[in-house]
Amino acid sequence: MKEEIIIAGFGGQGVLSMGKILAYSGLMQGLEVSWMPSYGPEQRGGTANVTVILSETAISSPILNTYDTAIILNQPSLDKFEPKVRPGGTLIYDPHGITRRPERTDINIYTIEATDEAHRTNSPKTMNMLILGGMLKVRPIVSIENVMAGLKKSLPERAHKLLPMNQQAIVRGQEMIQKQN
Repeated sequence: MKEEIIIAGFGGQGVLSMGKILAYSGLMQGLEVSWMPSYGPEQRGGTANVTVILSETAISSPILNTYDTAIILNQPSLDKFEPKVRPGGTLIYDPHGITRRPERTDINIYTIEATDEAHRTNSPKTMNMLILGGMLKVRPIVSIENVMAGLKKSLPERAHKLLPMNQQAIVRGQEMIQKQN
């Protein structure tokens, strides 16, 4: 098993955090892991993306040109990364702020209205966990138990009180994700 993932959006959307949690989750599951963030100097509000590779065998390079899975949180990222999803791969996107829907017919496309749900529940910081939950439903590459262990490792101890809320968001994300026709 080898899964090559890009997560892309604006700074402040939890893109890098989601990638870090996936990476820690892979480590907890005994996988080889690569986590490579990329963001503009302005960070919050600027573009941000992270490449995560999870593999049962050694990872030869963290540099990728195509991806098995793309998680997209804004239009510039959709424009840039939709063409880079491998045929048969998966593209997951939050339609909030997307002006052009994905158009490819050779990939699996899913929507998850995580931004709207996070605002509806008055917990905007759970948006990325909703998306992660949705991804894990369609691409169950790591277990929820290992995600929670990875989340605990990536959060400072003072934030551990938020773990139950994040776990609820992951479960809710699994319920929300929809395949696009």
